[in-house]
Amino acid sequence: MYYVYILHSQSRDRYYIGHCKNLDSRLNEHNRGKVKSTKAFVPWKIVYTEQYNTKSEAFSREMNIKSYKSGEAFKKLVRKCS
Repeated sequence: MYYVYILHSQSRDRYYIGHCKNLDSRLNEHNRGKVKSTKAFVPWKIVYTEQYNTKSEAFSREMNIKSYKSGEAFKKLVRKCS
């Protein structure tokens, strides 16, 4: 099982979208500063997830969400989980 996730920086109002196989492990990497693009904004909290059977499906959905990251569709997605 693969996951698409959206993180929210608890120290700043920033979001990060990614995909992985193990959510707990990946969140731990983000919060320990092991991910270059997110280490300046720790701590992170998972605010949204979706499950997929294959890595390619998860990657495709990640790219889809990123394509409307700051638009209204992204805001609706995040709001739905709040």
